[in-house]
Amino acid sequence: MAGFGGWDMPIHYTSVLTEHRACREAAVVFDVSHLGSLRVRGTGALDLLQHSLTNDLGRIAPGRAQYTHLLDPDDGHVVDDIIVWWVGETDFIVMPNASNTSHIAATFAHAEKGGDVTVADITAQRAVLAVQGPEARARLRAVAPEAADVARFAVQPFEWNGGAGFAAGTGYTGEDGVELHVPSAGAPSLWAALVGGGIVPAGLGARDTLRLEAGLPLHGHELGPGITPRQAGLGWVVRFEKGDFVGRRALEHEREAGIARRLAGLAFEGRQFPRSGYPVLRGDVTIGEVTSGNFSPVLGHGIALAFVPPELAVDDGLTVDVRGRLLEATIVDLPFVSGSPARDTRETKR
Repeated sequence: MAGFGGWDMPIHYTSVLTEHRACREAAVVFDVSHLGSLRVRGTGALDLLQHSLTNDLGRIAPGRAQYTHLLDPDDGHVVDDIIVWWVGETDFIVMPNASNTSHIAATFAHAEKGGDVTVADITAQRAVLAVQGPEARARLRAVAPEAADVARFAVQPFEWNGGAGFAAGTGYTGEDGVELHVPSAGAPSLWAALVGGGIVPAGLGARDTLRLEAGLPLHGHELGPGITPRQAGLGWVVRFEKGDFVGRRALEHEREAGIARRLAGLAFEGRQFPRSGYPVLRGDVTIGEVTSGNFSPVLGHGIALAFVPPELAVDDGLTVDVRGRLLEATIVDLPFVSGSPARDTRETKR
């Protein structure tokens, strides 16, 4: 166990490698209750979210989920990346990262909004269990068939032991899967049923190696102060056509001026890899910085994400300074690992 965003989180139950492979080959379950849950309700809820967040909820409808960003109003950096579950006509569950929940709640509470709207932090009242992997739905179907049938990036209600919850076809591993949002009192029995049904418990370690293989950003590494959506390769999450939103002016200026750096994937020949913060060099010149790195269990070699100049391309060679020792790297396409056929990197989060 280790501290993470104010929560005690399991790093692994058996080993990171075992849990990682179980997700790529069969099915695992993560307890991701550290993610926040804000219930935003009322006739003004849609307008509040449309003005506060970058993506366009007008592109979806009730019963769907959407990945989006909250930006800093001054420089347009990504304050948080968020999933919105649209669970009713005027009813939304907004899911920030663990350390940002109170900040996002306060931001919503102080935003201009039309009509009636309430924002309630329900994080302590529920648990979120993420069942992921190519066999996730098949094994979940024996435990909660209603939940197993939810479509990719859809949201629908289901019941567990008499408690009302929601299931969404979302995740953060690069594999197909379902996230289960249930009352906290019912979480232990649901966890026991999932594990009893042959779904392997997995911790924070495998969650990180899986998302890295899938080329997915992690808040505090690939997203955060100084990092805009376009720099992180997530320009598609910004919908200028919807009208005004927080941070729009900064992103319009960036769109005109161009970006000074972009996120790229780096592959290494051996098992060694760099950690966050290590400098990336071309020749003798430092041109960027690693944001995440690890050993890829599927590929069998080191991989990393790093910010580099935008003109660099796939197959370009670089080096990374690992405490005075240079590791040779090659820029590669993302994702590093494709995952199951149902995977869609543009709509995968946590």
